[in-house]
Amino acid sequence: MSGTLLLTKEDVRSLMRMPDVIAAVGDAYRAYSGGDVDQPPYMGIHLSTDAAEIDFKAGYHRSGELVSLKASSGGFRHNPDRFGLPNGMGTVLLFDGQNGALTCVMDGSLLTGFRTGASGAIAVQALARPGACRLAAIGTGNQARMQIRAIREVMQIESIHAWGRSPEGAQAFAAEIEAEFGISVVCATSAEQAVAEADVVITTTRASGVVLQDGWLRPGTLVVAIGADQPGKQELDPELFRDARVVVDAAAQCREKGEVQHALKAGIVAEPLVEIGEVLLDRKPGRESDDQIVIFDSTGMAIQDNATAAALLRLARERGIGTSFDFLAPAK
Repeated sequence: MSGTLLLTKEDVRSLMRMPDVIAAVGDAYRAYSGGDVDQPPYMGIHLSTDAAEIDFKAGYHRSGELVSLKASSGGFRHNPDRFGLPNGMGTVLLFDGQNGALTCVMDGSLLTGFRTGASGAIAVQALARPGACRLAAIGTGNQARMQIRAIREVMQIESIHAWGRSPEGAQAFAAEIEAEFGISVVCATSAEQAVAEADVVITTTRASGVVLQDGWLRPGTLVVAIGADQPGKQELDPELFRDARVVVDAAAQCREKGEVQHALKAGIVAEPLVEIGEVLLDRKPGRESDDQIVIFDSTGMAIQDNATAAALLRLARERGIGTSFDFLAPAK
């Protein structure tokens, strides 16, 4: 197909459905662990603005014949006031793997949030103990909201206990989730209190310090660790890993940039690491008993972007959504 399709944020919003994204991310995990993906280490650049960074993730899905490159920025806290821009943005480029042509340019800000939420849902599907219904959210920002939106697609959530560093932020989170889904949300006074009765714990902080300590979790808890995605970032006490079943999204990436990096350095966790794709392919076990604590270390993968963007592109073509343009058109 000639030309390049442009999909704006509103175009993407009209196409994005969480069940479709969960399916795409599951396929992505299987493709990666099945050897059908080329995914070089991603590049993260810390910028001069305090706490701001931009990441570049590239991936090639051989069977799908699409190469993706996503630029994702975050931490620009003063953007709304100074520039009238969001504090984080994203753009995805899709290239045809057969000829290298730029196939699609799409807004990636919604895509990143949805596919990261979908990773938590897949972890719950594959690794939570039967009958899990109580959830704890450590961190109450936008990604915590997205995790709830995704997980409720695969789990009957009866209650949520939430804790964040900002009490005001936690209250806003609780009000929004209760209004949107009718799920009871209790704002805990501490992270320890929030996780005390949880079946599933989601950590979505900026990973600037340990927020979950060893000894706080009851047997059988699933921890979905989202925050750590760079060397040095950390949300979990490494001792949590000692007797836990550890599952990661991408072993090569997690050992350097994931939550498990600290447990590996401390000699608490040994190689090889088990990937969620191997569990989904039934090549390795996930949870081995109802009482086992399981930790899923999610760093975010280029193939998640690739698979989700490819699904959106197919839908856009089917529905005639987007604007076509031609980089290669001769100058007039």
